[in-house]
Amino acid sequence: MPFLQIKEYICVMPKFKKYIFNSDTLSYEMIEKSPRRRFLKSIFLFLASVGAAVFYVWIYTSVLGHELPKTVILKKTNAKWCSKVEMMNRQLDMYDEALSAFAMRDNVIYRSVFGMYEIPDEVRNAGFGGVNRYSYLDLADHSGLLKKTVVRLDVLTKKTYVQSKSFDEVAAIAKHSGDMVLRIPALSPICPAAGTYHISSSFGYRTDPVYGRTAFHEGLDFAMPPGNSVYATADGVVEKVRHEFFGYGNSVLVDHGFGYKTRYAHMKTISVHEGMTVRRGTFLGLSGNSGKSTGPHLHYEVIYKGRPVNPINYLDLSMDTGEYMALVGNVQSGES
Repeated sequence: MPFLQIKEYICVMPKFKKYIFNSDTLSYEMIEKSPRRRFLKSIFLFLASVGAAVFYVWIYTSVLGHELPKTVILKKTNAKWCSKVEMMNRQLDMYDEALSAFAMRDNVIYRSVFGMYEIPDEVRNAGFGGVNRYSYLDLADHSGLLKKTVVRLDVLTKKTYVQSKSFDEVAAIAKHSGDMVLRIPALSPICPAAGTYHISSSFGYRTDPVYGRTAFHEGLDFAMPPGNSVYATADGVVEKVRHEFFGYGNSVLVDHGFGYKTRYAHMKTISVHEGMTVRRGTFLGLSGNSGKSTGPHLHYEVIYKGRPVNPINYLDLSMDTGEYMALVGNVQSGES
């Protein structure tokens, strides 16, 4: 009887199962692969695929000199945004120039006309000190363009706010601009009757009558006998009343607004008090010889924006005496 050879048939099925034909039992028997072997095979295939991908990328970028598609897309997107940011910076340049023009006009014209103090450049152009509030842009913005733009935008926003507040102040003052004429110290502090006084010391440098050295005299001295009436030269509010043994002696400082103040010094008596509202021609007191004085006189100052100016440029000492006394009389009767 011929020897029969029964071949062994292997059938591979999915899901990690292998079927082998058993010649003894004449049936297929299932053999499962071990989990460890399957895991190692999976790891090997994964590492092999990663290695192949890395090798391909290296050949594509380093050897052939090409860029990855995602890199190309990111570079195009970055270039587009950089172009937009640069365009924004050009617009910020125009806004900055316009704002600088507004600031110059505000200081030189608007605030100057109404006697308001100029806003210093350090206030208008103040930056943001202290904590670095833009640190979150350091890692994402290697060129520094975005950070520079954000800083400029914040600074311009602050400058715009300062300018807006300044215009609000000017507008508020402008509503009362009709009062400005009455608040400029244009009246003489004393009745300018000829022969009743003389200018003993004018505005500017002179030899100090007490110390004998050259010093700047900040007002006009009206030499006259004690007891002459002294009047407010413009509408305002009494800011200070001082009674000193030296210096100005008995003195009154009146704030007229619009940058103007006037001082009346070396008086004998004072008839007003601090906080009192006065009109042009209001009686302030009597001239005298108090404080640092070498003779009876009225020391009169005009102060504009914190600096003394020559009172002679504001006074009309040629005013008719009758007209002057009529104006003063009307004020006194109106206040009484």
